[in-house]
Amino acid sequence: MLKTSERIDGIASSPIRKLAPLADSAKAKGVKVYHLNIGQPDIRTPQVALDALKHIDRTVLEYSPSQGFLSLREKIASYYAGYGMDYTPEQIMVTAGASEAVLFSFIACLDPGDEIITTDPTYANYIAFAEAAGVRVRTILTGIEDRFALPPVGEFEKMITPATKAVLVCNPGNPSGSLYTGEEMQMLADIVRRHDLFLFSDEVYREFVYDGAEFISAGSLAGVDKNVVIIDSFSKRYSECGIRIGAVITKNVSVIEGVLKLGQARLSPPLLGQIVAEASCSAGREYIEPVIKEYDRRRRVLVDGLNAIPGVITSEPKGAFYVMARLPVDDSDRFCAWCLSDFEYEGETVMMAPASGFYVTPGAGRQEVRMAYVLETKSLERAVFLLSKALEKYRSL
Repeated sequence: MLKTSERIDGIASSPIRKLAPLADSAKAKGVKVYHLNIGQPDIRTPQVALDALKHIDRTVLEYSPSQGFLSLREKIASYYAGYGMDYTPEQIMVTAGASEAVLFSFIACLDPGDEIITTDPTYANYIAFAEAAGVRVRTILTGIEDRFALPPVGEFEKMITPATKAVLVCNPGNPSGSLYTGEEMQMLADIVRRHDLFLFSDEVYREFVYDGAEFISAGSLAGVDKNVVIIDSFSKRYSECGIRIGAVITKNVSVIEGVLKLGQARLSPPLLGQIVAEASCSAGREYIEPVIKEYDRRRRVLVDGLNAIPGVITSEPKGAFYVMARLPVDDSDRFCAWCLSDFEYEGETVMMAPASGFYVTPGAGRQEVRMAYVLETKSLERAVFLLSKALEKYRSL
């Protein structure tokens, strides 16, 4: 019988989107759904970016260079210079979103059967891309009680085998909202230097840090230039997820040459997306700083609201725009589905991402959910209220 590949059978459905059919059914019944399940900001895209899209004067929508327009790569290099990192346009490869950057980096750096070490929970799409590349993800469990802090060096050392080729971090973290300290990042630098590993650092949320904390980029770590591969994106920074523009950034010439081969095979990154992205670079701190303050307000509303619900435990995020919460339920997958299929209060309900899909460790995260504070504060307050009502009813059944 004709069947699909074992590779595709081994890739799990996205925990962020797998409940979408239930949400669609709820909406079809007239129920309003508050979406806390996905990191789709409602912040307005920079006007300069929207204007660039409206006023395209090209008469042919042509292929771009496979590595992306030089002018865009120059703007990205200038952005990094503002963080004290001296990348050249030749060390930057523009991709179709950070997702393509992750997949290209895995394929360029790792062979089938190689292993990546990362923390648990982790961004679910890493697992899918690793499966597609034939790479095994090995995880070190972190916990909500200590805000998903990096485990000590000994825990990483115990995981390293002859098949280990890379360490992967998301900083600031998705789904955890964690932010790694300078000491934690230096620990990672020491590990990858000592064991000759790649350090994949997904830094797409680097702008969004709170409480006066400092973001430490892997690109600023001394002595590991050839180990570090940065994954970046315009999606979150400028609230333009749909343009699908990301980047691989590294001083390792062989890695850039490798991802370029893959880029040439897919021809070019999105033309219109690059036009919008390049215009966005001129939005500057005048755009970013009010956005950070707005996310900080939303963070406080969501975390404080959740902490007021009996039995709910949260890990207060220091970065990104996600909260991990432990709910007083036996199975968050079942509860999140029930919220969409069987629950509504005054014609409304809430949608969350069950955390089990972000864990590799079997059975981990069964009571947890990830929530994105990407709605304005009144909607977040309403969503928290609906969650409290849903928990009351669910626990009474």
